[in-house]
Amino acid sequence: MSSVFPDPWRELGEFIREQRSVARLSVRRLSDMAGISNPYLSQIERGLRRPSAEILQQIAKALQLSAETLYVRAGILDPRGFEGDLTEAILAEPQLTEEQKHALLRIYTSFRRENGPAEAVAARGETDPGRDPAVAPDDQTATGSRPGPTGPAAGNGSHPA
Repeated sequence: MSSVFPDPWRELGEFIREQRSVARLSVRRLSDMAGISNPYLSQIERGLRRPSAEILQQIAKALQLSAETLYVRAGILDPRGFEGDLTEAILAEPQLTEEQKHALLRIYTSFRRENGPAEAVAARGETDPGRDPAVAPDDQTATGSRPGPTGPAAGNGSHPA
C-alpha cells in the first residue's frame, strides 16, 4: 500500500503551500499558528497525509481562509455555485463570532421576508432598483403623479450659502 494519497490530496497540499507563500509564512510559522507540528504540515503540503476536517479548519483559520475552501479542495464538501444557501455559508464562516453570524442572519431574513418570493417582487413590478422606497407605489399611481423635485431649485426654503 502506497503512503501517497490520490491527486486531490497533493493538489490540496500544493494549494496550502501556495497560500502560505502568498501570506509570506514559513512552514514553522504556519504550523505554530495552526497548532500542528512542522513535519505534519510539511507532509500535508506534499500530499503524504490526509488531514481531518478539524486540522483543515485550523490551517484555514491560520491562513485567513474559509474552511469551506479547504473542505472543497479536499473533497469533503461538494463545490457550490452562487445558488448555494447563504445561511449555511454564514454559519460556516470561521472568521465571524456567533453574535456576528446571528446579526447577519437576522438582516438577511428580514430582507427576504420584506421582499417575499422573487415571483411576487416581479409581479409587483419592483424591477427598478432606483425606485424611491419611501413613496408607496399606490401613492404614485392613485394620483397619477409622482412627487415633485426637491432641493434648492424646488423652492423648498433652503438658500445657497
